[in-house]
Amino acid sequence: ISCQRSVGKSHAERERMREQEKAAREREARYSNGHLFTSLTVSGTTLCTACNKSITAKEALSCPTCNVTIHNRCRDALPNCTKMKQRQQKTVLLRNNSALQNVTLRAKTPGMRERPTSAIYPSDRFRQSLLGSRRGRSGLSLSKSVSTNNISGTLNDDSPLGLRRILSQSTDSLSFRTRAMSVESLNDDGINIYYHSLLEEIELECQDFKADSWSMAVDGGYLQTHRKNVIKRQDVIYELIQTELHHMRTLHIMERVFQQGMLEELQLELSTVHAIFPCLEQLIRIHSHFLAQLLLRRNNSLQCGSSCNFTIHQLGDILLHQFSGQCADDMQKTYAEFCSRHLRAVKLYKELLARDKRFHCFIRRVSRGHLLRCHGVQECILLVTQRISKYPVLIQRILEYTTEDEEEASSLAQALTMVRDLLSSIDQQMGEMEKTQRLQEIQLKLDPRAQARVRDGGVFKPGELLRRRLVHEGTLFWKTQGSRLKDIQVLLMTDILVFLQEKDQRYIFPSLDKPPVLSLQNLIVRDIANQERGMFLISDSSPPEMYEIHAASKENKDVWIRHIERTVSKCPSRLEFPLIETEQKAHLRRLKADLQQKDREMLELLQERVTVFCELAEVTSGQEGLQPPITRYLFRADIPQAPRAEKLLLDATAEGNTLSIRSITKCYLFCPALPGCASARSKVVPCSFAHVCVSSQRIEIIPTKCLEGRLQTQTDKLVRMA
Repeated sequence: ISCQRSVGKSHAERERMREQEKAAREREARYSNGHLFTSLTVSGTTLCTACNKSITAKEALSCPTCNVTIHNRCRDALPNCTKMKQRQQKTVLLRNNSALQNVTLRAKTPGMRERPTSAIYPSDRFRQSLLGSRRGRSGLSLSKSVSTNNISGTLNDDSPLGLRRILSQSTDSLSFRTRAMSVESLNDDGINIYYHSLLEEIELECQDFKADSWSMAVDGGYLQTHRKNVIKRQDVIYELIQTELHHMRTLHIMERVFQQGMLEELQLELSTVHAIFPCLEQLIRIHSHFLAQLLLRRNNSLQCGSSCNFTIHQLGDILLHQFSGQCADDMQKTYAEFCSRHLRAVKLYKELLARDKRFHCFIRRVSRGHLLRCHGVQECILLVTQRISKYPVLIQRILEYTTEDEEEASSLAQALTMVRDLLSSIDQQMGEMEKTQRLQEIQLKLDPRAQARVRDGGVFKPGELLRRRLVHEGTLFWKTQGSRLKDIQVLLMTDILVFLQEKDQRYIFPSLDKPPVLSLQNLIVRDIANQERGMFLISDSSPPEMYEIHAASKENKDVWIRHIERTVSKCPSRLEFPLIETEQKAHLRRLKADLQQKDREMLELLQERVTVFCELAEVTSGQEGLQPPITRYLFRADIPQAPRAEKLLLDATAEGNTLSIRSITKCYLFCPALPGCASARSKVVPCSFAHVCVSSQRIEIIPTKCLEGRLQTQTDKLVRMA
């Protein structure tokens, strides 16, 4: 019996040992580099954090501490768990005093050399974070050395890993700093060195505007000399300059940190980087000029002998210049393009972040800088899109506190109107760009083999969509024969309504009893009685076709009716815009578009030539103010004005002939546009608004005001010669 009991005990002990070994193996498998892995069931689209490949449901492991999901085979390739490190450091800070109480000290013998503290601790800051402050370690004397034998004897397996690793190092090893410093800390130091000058430069730009308001930036005595209304006005002006500085800081971070790093370090394609940061160079140029004007006005308004006391009395002229003319056109084009590509840029950034490990590591390393923690890529893009909407609010507040200077108030009111018009035009242009992008997406998603028969017997192909402009689109329900409602994607375009149906993640033309392309020529829209969500679309064809369409709600139906009626009223005729364009007509249309573009380029060159000619006349005549205001041009590139060009020239020639008979005999002068041909004479035929200068080599059209000075000079010269 005793033998059986001993055998049973030994068997039980072996089973218990096997279970312990199995549990130890499972625990070792679960713990890897500080991660606490658990089995997880995931979908087939989940990507492994380590290798960026898809994970099957059987081999997924997840660490709840740092929220990573990896393959079972990739757990050793994963870096250390960052949050586990933070927990270990906190545990070290809590246990350091109790752990050091067991450290025994021994007096230094005469033959023993003093061991440098750097051999045990990598730095004062690191030593203080692990072992507490000097005040808490008053029991340790600098003339004592730590016995590592006693330390190793008092620390057990439950002691913090970082403390055991540091205190168990040999005192003769002076290379602890190189071995113990982790790769991440080296990366942090490298980034701080790499971007140190850049971040310092960006911060120095905002040095003079660190205060929260103008009231806190100026001296107290200087502040008391101003009235309450003036103080509030200066506070808003200060906020305008300060936020403009912050905006420039955001743009510089996008350009010098993210864009430059993606191009130089990651070697990404230029098109990819421009897709993430569109129009960045134009934005920097626009706002650099605006900020320079604001800072110059601030510096000119400084009190004598002071570097912080200033009062800006006039700001309307700068705002008028910024939000009118060429500056306003540049802002409109740039912000419309940037804001319309916002969602695409963020989507592309997220895709790169998910699939490109080098890109992910670059963004993570760069974002550790103290200035970049709140300025990630998505945050920077969002800040830029929101900046243009801040100007009306700030200008409105400045205008409210401008009560004494009527001229300044008038300038601010004009600037406020201009910036509001600029915002509305940007919104409109953004909408057009987004619709164009959406139409391109639909055209790419449309089956290239799809065709639709129209009433005149032609074939409507997917390429016909890009000829038109998308006005409105959405999902509606088409009621067909048999009282069935078919959900369709409806495109309201310049001259047609297009009905599409989604099948296998692609669009096709639905094969129903009526054509899927409906012309808007004389289209009639009527409500369906007793059906608040339904409407009839009656086409002007022979015979007429009636489409019964239903919307998801009455409000949605009303929106569609408004859009359709507005588009029908602006629908072009079929002579101007045919329903289906042949290849020959498409080629002719492209040629006409090229001609119009060349005409516009010629117009710009001719206008520049007139301006240069006026400046030349001003210099040669010695008179100022000869350059006419550009309010009317003889040169026009618009199609409606093109047929009038011949009539204008004929009228000018006839008027010149009439005036030349009444004038003194003939008036000759040298043509300044022909250097090196001083002997060539040119006859000048005057008219009311311009002169046609005819010579053997060319014909010059010269504005009247530009020619008056030279005519007077030539007349005086002829009188003296007579």
